[in-house]
Amino acid sequence: MTGLHTLRCGYKSLRQLGWLLALALSLPLLAAPAPKAKQLRAGAATSNLTPAIGGGIIGGFHPIPSTHIHDELHARCLVLDNGEARVAIVVCDLLGASREVYDEARRLVTAETGLPGASLFMSSTHTHSATSALGTNRFRINTPLDDYQQFVARRIADGVRRAINNLAPARIGWATGNEPRHVFNRRWFLKPGTMPVNPFGSTNDLVKMNPARASKDLDRPAGPTDPEVVLVSVQSPEGRPIAVLANYSLHYVGGVGNGHISADYYGMFCDRLQQLLGADRQRPAFVAMLANGTSGNINNIDFTKPAERMASYEKMRVVADDVAAVAFKALQGVKHHDWVPLGGQLRELELGTRRPTPEQISRAREVLGRPRTLPRPATLEEIYAERTLGMAEYPARLAIPIQALRVGDVGITGIPCETFVETGLELKARNPFKPSFTHSIANGYYGYLPTPEHHRLGGYETWLGTNRLEEQASTKIVTALLEMLGSLKGK
Repeated sequence: MTGLHTLRCGYKSLRQLGWLLALALSLPLLAAPAPKAKQLRAGAATSNLTPAIGGGIIGGFHPIPSTHIHDELHARCLVLDNGEARVAIVVCDLLGASREVYDEARRLVTAETGLPGASLFMSSTHTHSATSALGTNRFRINTPLDDYQQFVARRIADGVRRAINNLAPARIGWATGNEPRHVFNRRWFLKPGTMPVNPFGSTNDLVKMNPARASKDLDRPAGPTDPEVVLVSVQSPEGRPIAVLANYSLHYVGGVGNGHISADYYGMFCDRLQQLLGADRQRPAFVAMLANGTSGNINNIDFTKPAERMASYEKMRVVADDVAAVAFKALQGVKHHDWVPLGGQLRELELGTRRPTPEQISRAREVLGRPRTLPRPATLEEIYAERTLGMAEYPARLAIPIQALRVGDVGITGIPCETFVETGLELKARNPFKPSFTHSIANGYYGYLPTPEHHRLGGYETWLGTNRLEEQASTKIVTALLEMLGSLKGK
């Protein structure tokens, strides 16, 4: 009995020990905290870029002094942080800025915030009513920054820092809309025998930029348009708008007062979208951003119709309100996400540049040697003679900055040129991200970027001095950007 009792007691002890062991093993599992959900953070801010009255407004062939500020210019900044990566996007109300300006801004931002240079994406809207941040001679590179260029770089860096200071939990989503009523291809085939002589003394151009309106000489447009409005929406977890980044492939609209500083329709779009979203007077302030897409050969003029008579800023307001209405409608269907992947790549792409022939140089010198009524080149022939000599001193090869960003399912590319719509459409069609869009005039300015096909057609955008990069440049840029996007998609 004693042995049996001992055995039974031992069995109970072992069974109790097993229970205790199982309970002990389960305790860490029961006590382990649930994994913390990933959370996107976002911050937005604006930084004033308005120059002093009296500075030269760039937009035509020669600057004119500003006499009035109709509306302020800004660097509009958005910072996104998913806990693993951080990116910043800046859209500036400028015609463009030299690479040196953006490089200095990038240096300041990295030094002051630690943001990697490849994650800072900057572009200009191409308003034609702003003081130039391109420097006094756009055909020279690596020149010291002038006072306004230094101011712009500093204010971009300040805007990014302010956006970082505003980082808070956020949600993000994207959408697209269409506004075809305001985009027209500005390059036209003319009827045989009607092409005017170009500044190089030739009638070999097959297309003309901005031909006479409602002219009997018009044949057909020389290319398509892109009416898509692409949107990235950022809001708080409670639904308060933080920022909207929009992209539309339309050149500036113009129609400003004489000597006026203005952000053009880009600034008006931002104001109107803020009104539609009911985001006035928020704290922190809501920031709308409209980036210039691939509009190198696109403007707001219907050349088949006579010119309209409109007061200053009237047409600009019509375009801004219509694009904002399309954006607002598209934003109503956005699905927002608490977290998305982020990434950026910045690459130096080496390209050849356009080289004037000995005959072109000789002719340019002859043109500029003629007696003139004004101290500076005034006619197109004189202006392009001067540009021909400028291109003769331009480097034979350049490394230009191109950039790609990933924001969730959205792919964003940046090209430092006035990019033709065909290039933008190709990038959208072949992009591994949907939706996708391109910022023109991003991280620098290297003139117009026609496709090889458009080079064969000639016209203003292909003229030596308007165009600086080799004829295959757009093809090489697209190839490189698609490689970068593929890498970001893989990550």
